Amino acid sequence: MWHNVWAVIRREYLQRVRSKWFIAATILGPLFMGGLIVVPAYFASKGEQGARDLAIVDGTNVLYDRLAPKLVEAGWTVHEERWHADVVTELREAANEGAIGGFIMLDEITLENGEAVLYTTDRPSALRQVTLRGSIARSALEYQLEQRNVDVESMLRGGELRVEMLANAGADMEDPQFVVAYIGAFFLYMVILIYAVAVMRATLEEKTNRIVEVIISSMKPWHLMLGKILGVGAVSMTQMAIWALAGVLLFAAGVPMLIAARPELANLAEIREALPGIGLLPLFLAYFVFGFFMYSGLYAAVGAMCNSDEEAQQAQWPVIMLLVVPIIMVTNVIEDPTSSMATGLSLFPLFSPILMWGRIAGGGVPGWQIALSFVLMIGAVFAIAWVAGRIYRVGILMAGKRPTLPELWRWVRQS
Repeated sequence: MWHNVWAVIRREYLQRVRSKWFIAATILGPLFMGGLIVVPAYFASKGEQGARDLAIVDGTNVLYDRLAPKLVEAGWTVHEERWHADVVTELREAANEGAIGGFIMLDEITLENGEAVLYTTDRPSALRQVTLRGSIARSALEYQLEQRNVDVESMLRGGELRVEMLANAGADMEDPQFVVAYIGAFFLYMVILIYAVAVMRATLEEKTNRIVEVIISSMKPWHLMLGKILGVGAVSMTQMAIWALAGVLLFAAGVPMLIAARPELANLAEIREALPGIGLLPLFLAYFVFGFFMYSGLYAAVGAMCNSDEEAQQAQWPVIMLLVVPIIMVTNVIEDPTSSMATGLSLFPLFSPILMWGRIAGGGVPGWQIALSFVLMIGAVFAIAWVAGRIYRVGILMAGKRPTLPELWRWVRQS
């Protein structure tokens, strides 16, 4: 048995990892995505290097010491110019000659409403304008609050609201946990769908080319189905491992470079705090593996019962809906992971890979529910394998029209 299964696994694996599409998607894909993010930002920052040298004319005599450290932290080089009658003319000439990138004029109006004037030869990006405007307004507000003996830092942080939860709650949409939970759930949806469909296409290809008649003569049909599922699963794990490694390398190298090039993006470093702990990685992989086994069994049955790609596209819709429903519900589940709806949906085996992961990453989930979800998924894997194997055993050798539901039921009972 295992000799035949291993032969199918090896064939499916090598055939896919040697294809040009696998190499392009696995290696060039992450590099391309990283390049789209890092390269434009890097060259944009290079184009703004000359505009980072700013002179500040402080007509208020109280704002420069507050404003300068903020601009230096955001990546500018600043120096103060004393106010005199010809200061604007002199600084205009210096900017036009390239000696400075521009200059900022502060006056009494700046103290009143945060309004200032930036003179520059190159228009700054929208992000730099926001940084400048925010730094100036904050400096003026700090001064005004200090005059009233107010705790400046506490007020500017927005005060403090301590929340005491009476019951467990999930992540808010603005919470980094929500982003991590949603992206992880969507990633599970995509990879399970992509590789489960690959099992269907592999089955359909062999059936339409009649290769399967030769293969079945030397092994049992369910051996062939198991080999295909494990082979494509090995391909998916290989690709995910490479993507994960590429993501870590891009994050480790790209974010520091981006922050160095554009210091105003320093808060990107906080992304690290939002990432799930290493303890959640095995859970993520486990939910992927069980999700893949369940859906690949269903898709193998779809491929076996169809005779053309057009038929398979139509027949797979019920299976696709089983994946679409949890991805539609995942937002509500993450926001309220302890509700009866979230608990019930996440424990349904075919929804568990996406929804239970969303609950775990977005908020606390009792350990017994996590364990129960795996028990139910194990049962679902065996049930789907039993049903799909019987459909596969008959359908893989059938030709002609696509079977009806009564015919499928007869295959399951008679196989």
